[in-house]
Amino acid sequence: VQLQASGGGLVRAGGSLSLSCAASGMNLGYRMAWYRQAPGKQRELVAGFNFNGSIAYLNSVKGRFAISRDSAKDILYLRMNELKPEDTAVYYCYAIQIISRKEYWGQGTQVTVSS
Repeated sequence: VQLQASGGGLVRAGGSLSLSCAASGMNLGYRMAWYRQAPGKQRELVAGFNFNGSIAYLNSVKGRFAISRDSAKDILYLRMNELKPEDTAVYYCYAIQIISRKEYWGQGTQVTVSS
């Protein structure tokens, strides 16, 4: 199983970025999400699909970020609008297989928002 994240970069406050995560090798049902980790802080859930298919967002990104997926292509997306300096972090793609509960992490992609 591999998760390949891409799309990070440097953007000014108020700008937008889109992240993608291509999953390969997953043959069973799974749940996917985006996490982030800022320097000196713990990794936190940004947005993700729950096991019942509903979506959860970190409070601070509600209304600005949108998670989506292309199940046919096994690609997870994160559209980030109205970016703020506090959104600066390494963003990680995450997947957990529903049956085995085995977890997988992508390599992370840096998002930097300048003020």
